[in-house]
Amino acid sequence: QVQLVESGGGLVQPGMALLLSCASSVNIFEFNSMGWYRQGPGKQRELVAKITHGGIPSYQDSLKGRFTISREVTTKMVYLQMTELKPEDTAVYYCNAKDLQYDYWGQGAQVTVSS
Repeated sequence: QVQLVESGGGLVQPGMALLLSCASSVNIFEFNSMGWYRQGPGKQRELVAKITHGGIPSYQDSLKGRFTISREVTTKMVYLQMTELKPEDTAVYYCNAKDLQYDYWGQGAQVTVSS
């Protein structure tokens, strides 16, 4: 059974950095890709970043340079390093994994950027 558990959310001031972590219950090589999505207040869920089975990252264009996705296969972890955070980055951040049949989601981690 696939479980994804996010951690690392919280309240930060504008300009600060935050690291989100996602722990998978299964070997992450079982997925075609893993990624991070977010859903801000009153907004639709949107892709933030993803990393393919082969380790190739991609990002929402507007977030390039501030956000970095990475993974650690041995510990079955995926990370999202967020820097220079802005109030508009406030959202619930979800870890996602895709295989040939399903999308799997974590429970979400709240990130609030406010002074």
